Amino acid sequence: MSLKLNVDRAKDYYHQMLLIRRFEEKCVELYSAEKIRGFLHLYIGEEAVATGVIRTLDEEDAIVATYREHGHALVRGIPADRVMAELYGKAEGISHGRGGSMHLFDVSKRFYGGYAIVGGGLPLAVGMALADRRLNRDRVTVCFFGDGAVAEGEFHEALNLAALWQLPVLFVCENNLYGMGTALKYAESETNIAHKAKSYNITSHQIDGMDVIAVADATEKALKHIHSGKGPVFLECLTYRFRAHSMFDAELYRDKKEVEKWREKGPLVTFRKKLEEAGLWSQIDADTIEKEVEAVIEDAVAFAENGTWEDIADLEKYVYSPEVAS
Repeated sequence: MSLKLNVDRAKDYYHQMLLIRRFEEKCVELYSAEKIRGFLHLYIGEEAVATGVIRTLDEEDAIVATYREHGHALVRGIPADRVMAELYGKAEGISHGRGGSMHLFDVSKRFYGGYAIVGGGLPLAVGMALADRRLNRDRVTVCFFGDGAVAEGEFHEALNLAALWQLPVLFVCENNLYGMGTALKYAESETNIAHKAKSYNITSHQIDGMDVIAVADATEKALKHIHSGKGPVFLECLTYRFRAHSMFDAELYRDKKEVEKWREKGPLVTFRKKLEEAGLWSQIDADTIEKEVEAVIEDAVAFAENGTWEDIADLEKYVYSPEVAS
């Protein structure tokens, strides 16, 4: 462990991961109560990836996420109440209630989706990085995607161009071993995705995605590599979703014993053990953090409940950007 872990950093990581976990657990309740409708993909079990990567970025770095992006949005600093209102479909939502769970978007945070299309964010991230390179802006575009995206043509096209042009992109593959209901071994002849990325001459690493310190450490090193002008970096984070693919998923394709085995090394469990070993667990005041997170979630639900439905008169609003419309 080369990343220095102090009390402040420990508090921050624990708070971020717990916020994601409790937010997603509340979403399960609200979905069951039909307060949240449509598709809902939960991030429970993968909290260490979003936290470790995003808390290491600069504010000017851009993020392109997937449809399982609640955690990414929260860690980036998008308020939980705005995210929850979006899930409710309310006008106060971060995408004005028009995107729902899969299309969270906030330009002020340089958070560019939430993309429902598998692999759809990859070429967009490459394009954004190319723009930064052409305009001599020293910043990085981070692109999150799952192992299912590796089978898409965009994956190969994006990695090839990023390597060819030495673009400032950090590719983060959240490999949770299942693309919907299909195990990785049934979809990819080469299951080591980092090894696959290396074939494009991209510096690539396979890391423990359940360990927030390992993720943060790898991200810090990757950013130094990219800022030095040496081209993109690929991180394959081995992680696991504890819930089904989506709320519509009967989850008949994996053994419950497998899920329980992964729960034993979940992000929150793993992090607590590391803090105990470092003598920091008693110093972060976990009970206080739990209460703080609980208050945030309660306020977010109240905000969404009291939100407003968009007026029908605004039906054509936001269809085109003001620049195009004029």
